[in-house]
Amino acid sequence: MKVTNITWRIGGEAGCGIPAAGNIFSRTFSKKGYSVIDHIEYPLLVKGGHSTYISRLNSGEIFSLNRDINILAALDQRTIEMHQDEVIFSGYVIYDGEKYRLKDKVNIRKDINYISVPFQRITAEQGLLNIMISNIALGASLALIDYNVDNAVDTVKDVLSGRERETIEMNSRALEFGYKYIREKLKIKAYELEIVKPDAKLLVTGNDAVFLAGVRSGCKFYAECPAPQSYPIHDSFAAVEDDFNIVARNSEDEIEALNMAIGASFAGVRTMVTTSGAGFSLMGEGLGCAAITETPVVIVLLQRPAPAAGLPTWTEQGDMLFSLYASNGEFPRVVIAPGDPEECFYLTGRAFSIAEKYQIPVIIILDKYLSESHFTFAKFDMKKIKADRESIYLSDRDITGDYFRYNDTGNGISPRPVAGLKKGMHIANSEEHDRYGFSEEDAHNRKRMADKRFRKVGGLLEEIQPPVRYGPVNADMTIWGWGSSKGPVLEAIRILNSQEKKVNFIHFTYLYPFDREIVEKYINESSKNVIVENNKTAQLSKLIALYTGYRIGNKILKYSGRQFLPEEIVESIEKIE
Repeated sequence: MKVTNITWRIGGEAGCGIPAAGNIFSRTFSKKGYSVIDHIEYPLLVKGGHSTYISRLNSGEIFSLNRDINILAALDQRTIEMHQDEVIFSGYVIYDGEKYRLKDKVNIRKDINYISVPFQRITAEQGLLNIMISNIALGASLALIDYNVDNAVDTVKDVLSGRERETIEMNSRALEFGYKYIREKLKIKAYELEIVKPDAKLLVTGNDAVFLAGVRSGCKFYAECPAPQSYPIHDSFAAVEDDFNIVARNSEDEIEALNMAIGASFAGVRTMVTTSGAGFSLMGEGLGCAAITETPVVIVLLQRPAPAAGLPTWTEQGDMLFSLYASNGEFPRVVIAPGDPEECFYLTGRAFSIAEKYQIPVIIILDKYLSESHFTFAKFDMKKIKADRESIYLSDRDITGDYFRYNDTGNGISPRPVAGLKKGMHIANSEEHDRYGFSEEDAHNRKRMADKRFRKVGGLLEEIQPPVRYGPVNADMTIWGWGSSKGPVLEAIRILNSQEKKVNFIHFTYLYPFDREIVEKYINESSKNVIVENNKTAQLSKLIALYTGYRIGNKILKYSGRQFLPEEIVESIEKIE
């Protein structure tokens, strides 16, 4: 059967090589020009517990994963029990029939095909490691798609480059044995994937994009306290420390991480910190310190279900309002929520420029789904991100006349020097201060300094991107969302509009400052509105109501720790009268 779309899921116990097999599958097809989106789900366990990797590939453009699976590669019985209901009519389940008999273990479906591949016997007979059953299952899956296994073997060599030759050969052989078992012994060909132009695409996660933009933006100091979602960013920075003269610090706690970043920024370099919601809670005091001393810093907040530790390896959009109002008192900040890795790249570049120009903290909100899922894109345009230094004195030659660090300027921005300039000597004081930086409790000075800091908001509103509308202007229904809901909603409105329903989508990337005028314009042009959010309390709806007084009554919310799928949004939309 010729197809344009394949969704594949592999599952088993954590520690069975599932992430590597999933990565090889996705990269094999992205290198050949297919659009790919994938996602990994794993427990907070090094070994044991259920782990799964899902990858969707398509010959055309796609925006998100979908619900229906064509092929389920089950390395254990639990995977079949948990995921076989997702398999489409006449789909396929690959399992080890010599390890257990299905009809004795699970409720089998008569409308799908169960294919037994002896994973354990193949590893034993061929002298392979047991962990390589994931690659045997991958090879069998490629045979069902009728895809050239040599392309996957080439990917193995790329992914494992630098590893021992024997390791690469064993992984390659595991792939080939799984492939040959289906093609030569069982002689099954399930799908014929539509051929596309062999134009390699960039396959990146949100984390990858943030890292790339950080390096391109001239970030010279990076700090984190380890959290599962931020490991890849730290590892990437650590790998290029010597190449780009970067300090990558794995700190003892989140308080230390942010305070070190503030100190490095005070010294004159661009800085970034990554954290989870729980860690961001500890950064409140440091956040306020950066604000009142007007010290730029970029903070990447990787959301996950909360409160407390919550579900550390799952996804949610529960920290938006928290990020807008974290720390004590009132001060300007920018809060950015990219919707995909491409936006992660370009908006992270903007975050560094905004933080330095306006001398404020900038918070970038991701979530586990966006930070760890791979998406295909054309290559990023590196030239669109520049490490130009704004509102900073880099040498004494830049400073003329008397210098006042917190001078009350028309736009609220007072040029700052890097530490150590003779003409730029000043006090950086975390108490309210005068224009020199000396502590000052005078009522008039307090009002003047607060007004000065908030005067920056006017400039920010002129240069940040307003919410973007996707789909027809004159729609019967408007969906509102932010951050990583972008992909599933775009996929959903494509389905709905193909059914002759007129639906559009308003997507927020900048959450603060809030562009009230454009939002009110969109509200006035919308006849029926629906909020789609990965949280319990519809936080974007609350934010819109706070600034406009308009309350969006229709809400589609998901807070199970799992990301939205477009089919869920379509089904919910169809129930709204």
